[in-house]
Amino acid sequence: MLKIKLQPTGKRHQRSYRIVVAEGKSKLSGKVIDTLGSYNPHDPENKIVLNKTNYETWLTKGAQPTETITNLVKKQ
Repeated sequence: MLKIKLQPTGKRHQRSYRIVVAEGKSKLSGKVIDTLGSYNPHDPENKIVLNKTNYETWLTKGAQPTETITNLVKKQ
């Protein structure tokens, strides 16, 4: 099953995240099928950069977003 999830990047205490489509049971830093955007929690505005058309396309193809992703998309 495909999942839309966060992939951590950056230093240990300065994490930023990529929003990616990957296999559900793969590692967080494992093989990625598609990159949809990014999220930086240290930004004062908690800015989310997301390609909405690709996100909607992957949802129609059956990819399931994680809880965190659904909350971030709702907040955006």
